[in-house]
Amino acid sequence: MSGSSELKARIQDAVKAAMRAGDRRRLGTLRLVMAAIKQREVDERIELDDEQVIALLSKQVKQRQESISHYEAAGRDELADQERYELAILQEFLPQPLSDNEIDALIDDAIAETAAASLRDMGKVMGLLKPRLTGRADMAAVSARIKARLQ
Repeated sequence: MSGSSELKARIQDAVKAAMRAGDRRRLGTLRLVMAAIKQREVDERIELDDEQVIALLSKQVKQRQESISHYEAAGRDELADQERYELAILQEFLPQPLSDNEIDALIDDAIAETAAASLRDMGKVMGLLKPRLTGRADMAAVSARIKARLQ
């Protein structure tokens, strides 16, 4: 049953390496990630594939980024630092972010592929791009760029 996600196996290996190294802080973060994966697998009675693990990691990255800004605004630097530490670990397992030029090229391709001509076609374009960009680009920013092109 296991083995459907190479990424999940990489995270499990990182857990083992952190245990061997006695790196408690890193181990704690990695265990949180594995717990989130297992929780979703149990809840939905599925085995997550790489794409689903990336989506889960992306969601956790976004949560950390939001927490960092809240903690900084509240002057809670030690909590913001912990979130930054966890964020860095999560990002190790995500695909490399795409450059603005790469994102623009994918948007252009998607607009051409869907023959999008106006904002009414935005859903088609986003539907096509989402699986290609998940974990590699900020989808809110991508959405704004598509909107600007279709206006």
